[in-house]
Amino acid sequence: MAHEYAAPGWDTYRFDTRNAYAPIEPLADEIAAVEAGLVALREDGVIPHLDYDHDKLLAHRQFVVDHFEMPWTAIGPRMQRLIYALNAITQPQVMIAAGVFCGNTFISNAGAAVGPGASYTASALIGVEIVPAEAERAERNTRRIDPTGVARVVAADAVDVVTEWDGPINLLYLDADGTPETGKGIYLTILEAAWDKLTPGALILAHNSINCADALADYLRFVRETGPLRTSWNMKVDGEGLEVSLV
Repeated sequence: MAHEYAAPGWDTYRFDTRNAYAPIEPLADEIAAVEAGLVALREDGVIPHLDYDHDKLLAHRQFVVDHFEMPWTAIGPRMQRLIYALNAITQPQVMIAAGVFCGNTFISNAGAAVGPGASYTASALIGVEIVPAEAERAERNTRRIDPTGVARVVAADAVDVVTEWDGPINLLYLDADGTPETGKGIYLTILEAAWDKLTPGALILAHNSINCADALADYLRFVRETGPLRTSWNMKVDGEGLEVSLV
């Protein structure tokens, strides 16, 4: 079943992609915009509770600002908070993120378990980036925040990674691009390849549910209508959006 959450001002919310975490609204407003969305997800049974450590999220954010090589990012403060909170609340033992560019999108997920934002211990947090040079940069960034290797980035095709993954997947994050012909349509291909690894109750997070909705039409139709998902939410916290689907 498909649902929608729209945060106040989601369609006019703007941030500098080259300085994404510069304050653009009062922190209380950022928290409230995400919190109301989390409440909706809890009431629908997507997440079990609302508890995550706000101070650890800010410590994570500051570390990324201070130490990451980040030419730009489409993950702003509201989206970072939402992604971090979903991981901190559900505590996936195995998380795979497809399409991580310089690593900020990956660590917004993995940062709930490693570095100064860590609130639980995970088994494997894997970021996948198909462009080798970007994968190398993302891995350098990841090593700065997590010397343990629990979180790591590989240069590979995400379809191959999830197909060959030997074990369960508790959270799948999708932000990849396919060929010029397929573009964001690759999300559905990755999900289908990972499907038999996803555990009951696993979350699937798909970035760009708003601004790339046309390219994601087949994917969104699957998670919202035709597929065997328990529920799916279009989380409009900014102009890019995040589709949150429950297996």
